[in-house]
Amino acid sequence: MAAAMRVTGAWVQLLTDWLDRENLPAPALRTVLDSRSPADVVPLPLWRDLLQQAVLLRPERLAPGLEIGAMIQPRHVGMLGYLILTCRTLGEAMLAYQRYETLFYGQDMVEVVGQDDQMLVRWPGADSTGELADSVAIAALVSFLRRQVDTPPVPTRVAFAFPAPGPSIRAAFEAFFGCPVQFAQAHTCVAFPVHFLAIALPHSDPSMRSLLDRQAQAMLLALPDSDSFDRALQQAMVRLMPEAAVTLPRLAAELHMSVRTLQRRLAERQLTWRELLDRTREQLARHYLADLSLTLGDIALLLGFSEHSAFSRAYRRWTGNTPARARKQTALAYKTDNAV
Repeated sequence: MAAAMRVTGAWVQLLTDWLDRENLPAPALRTVLDSRSPADVVPLPLWRDLLQQAVLLRPERLAPGLEIGAMIQPRHVGMLGYLILTCRTLGEAMLAYQRYETLFYGQDMVEVVGQDDQMLVRWPGADSTGELADSVAIAALVSFLRRQVDTPPVPTRVAFAFPAPGPSIRAAFEAFFGCPVQFAQAHTCVAFPVHFLAIALPHSDPSMRSLLDRQAQAMLLALPDSDSFDRALQQAMVRLMPEAAVTLPRLAAELHMSVRTLQRRLAERQLTWRELLDRTREQLARHYLADLSLTLGDIALLLGFSEHSAFSRAYRRWTGNTPARARKQTALAYKTDNAV
């Protein structure tokens, strides 16, 4: 059964930023928004409801969803946003988004496909997040790309699955995107000329890209097939590990709960936080050891150990093996698999 669609706590902060810009107090709405940490899972129905509450505060606006999406910053899409920033070209950025969107929506939806001389970024109408949420998402996608290059590419066309709005709203959409906008389509879609794939992104940083790529892969591994609390818990641990800041109080603070509540929730799962930390570190260590470009010292830092020797002792305790021996076994398997 497919996972339920959701967004992240980082994403809903778009709405907080818009409320700030509009000088809207909205205390009840802000209370809900402020209760979500960047790593929290926000169910799609809640995100839709929050958006609806916000735009009702500005009923005179023709297309408030576009205004909200236009405020996009890398922090609103977390690891994925920073990963895209380090890509070399627009095409590479599109592929990175496609690869890691599970971190954002909780499932794979987006296709990046070529069609004649066009590059399409699209998802089926059946996966629409709703009129307002789709408007925010596509406005954010186009706005994010516009900020990455000196001469922003203009889409060839934009399409939405929801029904066509009135003429004035339709004109607002076309003015925002600078191209024809279609409605009631089979796919929500943004199309660019295919040669735009080669546009260089000025913030490219290959070494940072490599590190963030590995961390994004690790976060994908850390998504358990269980409930949202488990997922938020493990993602928080993965995020804190490189900062060597995984302590029970820090973890509780990340999850916006007391230490006692966190201990109780873990006890319900027959776990202590130390057992969970060990389990997560072991899982990620196996993944990192398979990446031969990472030194054992790199892996120790990514897992939050102060030094390589501490990581080695922990790995031996988890597996009965040493990281160095596990790395040799991985390298040998790699050579065997790639032998001519």
